[in-house]
Amino acid sequence: MGSVYKIVELVGTSDSSWEDAAATAVAAAGDSLRDLRVAAVTDLDMQIADDGSIAAYRVKVKLSFKHEVSA
Repeated sequence: MGSVYKIVELVGTSDSSWEDAAATAVAAAGDSLRDLRVAAVTDLDMQIADDGSIAAYRVKVKLSFKHEVSA
């Protein structure tokens, strides 16, 4: 029998890099979801400060985890 996975989408942020923003999203998901399987980055963007500098890196991540089907 095959498996079923559910997908959620989160946005992680960081003031230092897209990698840290993605790690933030995955860590937050791991706090409340079990059996995380795959994280796919679907969008990257930056928040720009008034002075033109980068205020935050933002990453949209789709995370899949095993769906537990009750019998």
